[in-house]
Amino acid sequence: MEFKEVIRKRYSCKKYSDRAVEPEKLANVLEAGRLAPTAKNLQEQHIYVVQSADALAGIDSLTPCRYGAPVVLVVAFDKNNVFTYPGGKRDSGVEDASIVATHMILAAADEGLGSCWINFFDPDKAAETLGLPENEEVLMLMDLGYAAEGAGPLPNHDSRKPLAETVSYL
Repeated sequence: MEFKEVIRKRYSCKKYSDRAVEPEKLANVLEAGRLAPTAKNLQEQHIYVVQSADALAGIDSLTPCRYGAPVVLVVAFDKNNVFTYPGGKRDSGVEDASIVATHMILAAADEGLGSCWINFFDPDKAAETLGLPENEEVLMLMDLGYAAEGAGPLPNHDSRKPLAETVSYL
């Protein structure tokens, strides 16, 4: 697909079929995340691929938002391996993990897969439930799979403010 088509067609899928995600498609999505830019190229992200019934049950205990997806990607980052910006108030962890996640979401759409960024969960409880190292912080969960028949974007999906309301030229 052309990039413009990918970003126009991509939506947050809220209903998945039980069709398995092919390993090569999953690998392509993960590779897109690996290639994402990070501050100082620290690559502090860690992606956990949740596919087993037990691990998916753990995800279901954290959020009602799996929507039947056969795969959930957990995007975390190493809090001890981030770039701290001048002024010391912010670091690169959340933004770098967000870029990685966005790359994977767009790659999923390009592969014909549905995805959904999930932030309706407690990150600390997610880390505990999944047994993640203490130095890692969970940014988001990403449903991944084939959209179920009849699934589609929410009614307000195409409602966008004009550029004049969201962009200023200085």
